[in-house]
Amino acid sequence: MEVQQPPALYSTKSDMFNCIQRVHQNTLEDYPQFLALIFLGGLKHPSVSAGAGLVIILGRVFYALGYYTGDPSKRRRGGFMILGKLVLFGCVISTVLSLLGYI
Repeated sequence: MEVQQPPALYSTKSDMFNCIQRVHQNTLEDYPQFLALIFLGGLKHPSVSAGAGLVIILGRVFYALGYYTGDPSKRRRGGFMILGKLVLFGCVISTVLSLLGYI
């Protein structure tokens, strides 16, 4: 019986390829959460959610450009995207509390 090896997800030859692939994978992992937050937060706070979404997108661009250099530590340039996420979380909490009749 032959044992199949899982596919190689990372290159052993090119760190640059690995950095670019990681940005792509991380963006795909984060996208559903982003869409859910911006949709739910935008129900009650559309302008604030749109602004927070713009901050997240700009942060994602700076994150990618930093990571594309081949030095993973430069991805921190996009760390400000967390501020947009926190604002969106606040909008979602406000929307939920409003729908439940607490505010």
